[in-house]
This record gives sequence, C-alpha cells and structure tokens, in this order.
Amino acid sequence: MRQETIFQMEGLYRDDFRVTGFLFGEGEPAVCVVGSMRGNENQQLYACSGLIRRLAELEEKDRIFPGKQILVIPSANPYSMNIKKRFWTIDNTDINRMFPGYALGETTQRIAGAVFERVKEYTFGIQFASFYMPGAFVPHVRMMKTGYEDVRLAQQFGLPYVVLHTPRPFDTTTLNYNWQIWETKAFSVYTTNTASLDKESAGRAVEAILNFLSKQEVIRYRGYDGYISQVISSDDFVSVRAETAGFFEAYVKPGEEVVQGQLLARIFDCYLGTMTCALYAPVASTVAFVHDEPMTYENTAVLKLIRREEW
Repeated sequence: MRQETIFQMEGLYRDDFRVTGFLFGEGEPAVCVVGSMRGNENQQLYACSGLIRRLAELEEKDRIFPGKQILVIPSANPYSMNIKKRFWTIDNTDINRMFPGYALGETTQRIAGAVFERVKEYTFGIQFASFYMPGAFVPHVRMMKTGYEDVRLAQQFGLPYVVLHTPRPFDTTTLNYNWQIWETKAFSVYTTNTASLDKESAGRAVEAILNFLSKQEVIRYRGYDGYISQVISSDDFVSVRAETAGFFEAYVKPGEEVVQGQLLARIFDCYLGTMTCALYAPVASTVAFVHDEPMTYENTAVLKLIRREEW
C-alpha cells in the first residue's frame, strides 16, 4: 500500500487541506473507489476504511493481479467532516455538484478538478454515495442513464437491487455522471446509513466490491456471491409523502416487505403531540427508503417503495 496526496491547499488557521489516496498494486489504472464527499458521510468513510484494510491484507498475500492498480480515496472533503458540516465549510457548496471541476475556479471546483484529473483514466469507478434526502436506503448499486451504463456489470456486485437513474440537470455535475461520459464504467454503491454507522451494511458493501473486483480479474478473492440483483428504474419508486409537517415516526425499515394497506408511519403535531396523519402502503412492496430525521415537512417523500409483483 502506498499513500499519495492528490490535492493540497494551504490552511490559514489549521492544518493544510489534503485529499489523500491509497494505492494498491501496480500497472494500468483498473479501479478507483471514492468515499465521502460531504461532511456528514460518516458511513461512506467507514466503508472506505474497511475496504482499504481488506485490500492491504490481500496485497500482503499477493492477491492483486499483476499489472492492475487500485486507488482508494477515503474522503474528498475532510475539512467539512472535521466540523460536521455537510457541504463546504466556507460557501456551503457541494463538491459532488462541481465535476468535472475547474482548476482556476472556486475552491470546490478546484478540489473536484484535481480529483477528477487523477481518477478519470480508471477502467472502473466506484463511489460510496449518499442520497440527497436524509434517510436510510436498502443497499443497492445505482447507475446514471447516460448511454454508457452497463447493467450486467452492475449486477456483478451481488447487491439486492440495481437502480437505473435518469439524470436531472444537476446530476450532470456529479462524479458518477462525468466518469461515465469519460468512458469509465461508473457505479454508486449505497449502504443503509449516512451520518450514523451501520457496520453490517458497510461490511456488505465492502464484500460486494471485493466480489466485483474478483470477477473483473483485478484481485484473487473468493467470497459470498450475494444476490441475483433486481434491476429497477428510479422512476418506478412509489413515493409515500407526508400529508402534514410534524414529528415523524416510522414503523418499517429498508428492505422490509409490506402488504397493501399496512401502516408505515405516523406524523404528530409538534405542539400538541396529537397524531395528524397515518401513512399506509398503497401497494404490496419492499421498503426502499425511510426518512430518518425526527421531523418532516408537509409533502416530503418520507418513504419510497419498490412495487412487488404478485403471482
């Protein structure tokens, strides 16, 4: 394992800002894995650290194929993680909305530009991603519909679902989208949590990546093959929205199967403590996403469901 500074910026009142990468193996740029880009992505950083530990063990055992190089970048935004702020500490911009970056632009554009310049030549790109809304997701692999997506490859992670996402305008400035445009086979791996740690979910994501690398003949590894992934479109999620604002109390978890009419959650008045609405499953489905903050706004999508076909 070798350590590399990908980007460095002088700090006025604290240690310098650094984006650090860890290299395994030598040769062609085969796989790059990127962890947290936002200050609250503790789970993504934790999963990356677990992957680095496992890759270091495999390298010691000479289980990385000759001529293959793996790069892991645990965090592209350590400053924000230090102060527990989701976006960039100064101007509240999102690094993952700045790709492919600009070397002479604003700070976050420069960070994104330096990172992308380093990672754009890799054959496979994997990002530990988080959802833009606060909540817990069922583990899955997500790909942008750019015309370069490869569903067959995504299924080789062995996670329960492969989600194909139709890009919206702001998605075109994400790492995943730009990786694909530059002809890298790019995947976003979603674990259950973001701000809090879920060791089981992180371990499953690390195992999925190791299995994927094995199938691409990057590492010699034999693990659990996982699921036969179901391919769905993000447009097919069934959203259940809050009818009122208030305290949110969920009764289901991601991955749980529910029947039509089952109680999913309740919302309570913040002043009176009385129930203002109950939310029920509109169809037989699998719970894909659950809002995980104490309060919600009216009309917020607090649950997302994957419709289950009845035989």
